[in-house]
Amino acid sequence: MQRRAFLATTAALAAPAAVRAQAATTLRYTPQQDLVTLDPVTTTAYISRNHGYMVFDTLYGMDADFQPTPQMVDGHLVEEDGKRWTLTLRDGLLWHDGERVLARDCVASIRRWARRDPFGASLMEATDELSAPDDRTIRFRLKRPFPLLPLALGKASVPVCAMMPERLANTDPFRQVPEMIGSGPFRFKADERVAGSLTTYTKFEKYVPRRDGAVTWTSGPKVVHFDRVEWRVMPDPSTATSALVAGEQDWQEYAYHDQLSLLRRARGVTVKVLDRTGFVGMVRQNHTQPPFDNPAIRRALWAALDQTSMMQAVVGPAETGLYKVPLGFFAPGTPMASDAGFDVLAGPPDAAKAKEALRAAGYKGEPVVLMVPSNSAVLLALGAVFEDMLKRIGMNVEVYAVEFNAMLQRRNRRGPPSDGGWSLFVTNWSGADWLTPAGHIALRGGGETGYAGWASMPRMEALREAWFRAPDLAAQQAICREMQQLAFDEAAYYPLGQYLQPTAFRNITGVNDGFATFWNVRRA
Repeated sequence: MQRRAFLATTAALAAPAAVRAQAATTLRYTPQQDLVTLDPVTTTAYISRNHGYMVFDTLYGMDADFQPTPQMVDGHLVEEDGKRWTLTLRDGLLWHDGERVLARDCVASIRRWARRDPFGASLMEATDELSAPDDRTIRFRLKRPFPLLPLALGKASVPVCAMMPERLANTDPFRQVPEMIGSGPFRFKADERVAGSLTTYTKFEKYVPRRDGAVTWTSGPKVVHFDRVEWRVMPDPSTATSALVAGEQDWQEYAYHDQLSLLRRARGVTVKVLDRTGFVGMVRQNHTQPPFDNPAIRRALWAALDQTSMMQAVVGPAETGLYKVPLGFFAPGTPMASDAGFDVLAGPPDAAKAKEALRAAGYKGEPVVLMVPSNSAVLLALGAVFEDMLKRIGMNVEVYAVEFNAMLQRRNRRGPPSDGGWSLFVTNWSGADWLTPAGHIALRGGGETGYAGWASMPRMEALREAWFRAPDLAAQQAICREMQQLAFDEAAYYPLGQYLQPTAFRNITGVNDGFATFWNVRRA
């Protein structure tokens, strides 16, 4: 036996039995960042979505083909030519406080979520009546058929349609609920939470998993094998990687791209991409303030945009299998993606051409504030490349780099940069959020009622409504081609490329595809 292995074995045998038992029943996890917002309905933050699936359950799950599957419901009945849906809850569902899950709880939860989610809002616009005729029945009476109803209620994209007790679901959807009481497979331990450091969950012993279905993404039986899950925040990537390699942590949500070679060499460590839709980067303009209220100025930047350089700044030039360009306005490799409008990205980037186009469009050196989250290595890298591009084409750039939540606060300001506003910001989305027009928040064109940047594109809104009514997949795809062409013409925002984000774990098995979920996971 090698000396290192002998010492490790000796240390394990010498450890107190209680310590060894705790290690066997506790999963130690390093999230990508601290959990700030606990209510998954009030935010588009992915870490809040992941937390939400620990504590709350959903009426439907989503499988690896992005299709809805029954989760809290036994099933549904569709009648009256698609205008009446009857959903029946499974037996045995309980809230963490011991009360039964009732249909009226779910009705209140759906209504609250729909006020924050565009897909949910579209569902409710098509709904004449949403009611709970009895304790296990949820009924939709629709104005028109809405075949995507299960997908709306079960999508894994943000924000999540999380089921809550009626007393919590009656909370204003623009305020967080005061308690984390769900019916999901884990309880949230508020008494153990240390903001910025530790979030703890314990197994909900009375949770009743489904009996059927493939375990993937958020579908299938949610069987829990750990008594505790501890999320320990480690902002420094090197520290987080070292903790995993040393066996101090079991799972690291993000295997940082510059640490992949180390992780791949580490004994017992598995590096894996869970989500084939990856992440899609973007820069959003403020469409209401100069200079980007001018469509010609927005379009001028296409000539200089270099998506390959953007992606290589994230994953490194050697990891060619971990990124994809060109990127349009839908996730590559999914049914709504196309090459419509790609001509503006063809050929080598031309800063001189973009500079001349800016001059012709009337840009006169106005200050441009580019906001970049400082606590994301990926977004910092994207921001640095984009900043360099702006300077090379002659724009007067000021970078505002702050922690993500602070950036969000400034992002809500609609005034000019000189009055605390902004011109551009860098962000990313899960590719699952760019699958279809239904939940694609960044592609909306509703002006002041829409996503930050407040793009006004009435034609885009009309196309989105037409997509919901399209008779088949071919018709939907044709509409999405037109939407993408329009997004390029309007320069709705700048897509930067798609990259795959691996995760890394050691000595555990059963890690599901999709994003970080904690059922089905057990010691190897």
